[in-house]
Amino acid sequence: MMPFPVRTPLLLLLLLLHCNLQCSENGGCQRRRHRRTPTRHNSTNAQKNQQRPSHEPKDQESGHMLKVGLSRASVSNVRTHRLLSNLRRINLATPIGNCPKLIGSVMGSHSTASSQSPKLLFRQFFEKESSTYTYLLADVSHPEKPAVLIDPVDKTVDRDLSVVKELGLKLVYAMNTHVHADHVTGSGLIKSKVPEVKSVISKVSGAKADVLIEHGSKIYFGDLFLETRATPGHTSGCVTFVTGDGPDQPQPKMAFTGDALLIRGCGRTDFQSGNSEQLYKSVHSQIFSLPKDTYIYPAHDYKGFTVSTVGEEMLYNPRLTKDEDTFKGIMANLNLAYPKMIDVAVPANLVCGFQDLIPKSC
Repeated sequence: MMPFPVRTPLLLLLLLLHCNLQCSENGGCQRRRHRRTPTRHNSTNAQKNQQRPSHEPKDQESGHMLKVGLSRASVSNVRTHRLLSNLRRINLATPIGNCPKLIGSVMGSHSTASSQSPKLLFRQFFEKESSTYTYLLADVSHPEKPAVLIDPVDKTVDRDLSVVKELGLKLVYAMNTHVHADHVTGSGLIKSKVPEVKSVISKVSGAKADVLIEHGSKIYFGDLFLETRATPGHTSGCVTFVTGDGPDQPQPKMAFTGDALLIRGCGRTDFQSGNSEQLYKSVHSQIFSLPKDTYIYPAHDYKGFTVSTVGEEMLYNPRLTKDEDTFKGIMANLNLAYPKMIDVAVPANLVCGFQDLIPKSC
């Protein structure tokens, strides 16, 4: 017989089950066990075999029976059982046509991946000296593939722009969640290399930029956008960028929290007009009010974490799960060292990262 060109796991599964059902009905494909037993017991054995329950294949991980809409007799066939087991090796997480839910239910599998918008390209970068995360987001469904960088660092600008070029993106915004004290922003250097890029920062921060945003401001890149939420407390000008609402926007939501909310922590409040009471209220009202499955992407991490969720932080953040008075006491007694870069970083970041401190909009 010529091999049949099966192109998808779903078609292969249906073909095999169909063939097995046909064989079962024709009686030509069943394996029969022949036992040497006295003639007088044949009727009794036949009766027992009719009462013997079938053994449906089970999911090896969950142990649940696989329900595929066929009779127990056909599913219990040994050949089908083996073929179904082999089919498990095929990656069924990839949607096929319009049937990803069908495949998941047939194979007893569950996808843990985020159901992000197909429009969004997302990358997370790390700068090791200041343990800073930089985020790249782009609308790849748009003809120009517009992109934004959140919290770029001057020392890794070449890396970031190289990735932008390799992916064929058009960088339109270099955005900062606040005036950083531990590194110099890459916004100014980016603008010197790609002059059409616009810098973005909170108006309350007092820093200079092309676009000064406020609570509720929206930054569009293609058909996607980020909404600004004011989350002061670490500094007076901190904001959190949250992906937008709508069927074409990323789901679950993504929140880029800067230093306001870290994974199992938060930013310090003992400099740059920091205020622990204000930070507590900001996080609880503007971040913990988001859906619990919202992804949390902070500006820094010092323990190897890369992402969390609102629900996780509401349960496990050792500072922000406490009541407000306890939180204020914790923050007042951190006894942290003076930031080694603050005297260089803050003045430079107030002018968009230009170290020559030219007093002009950047």
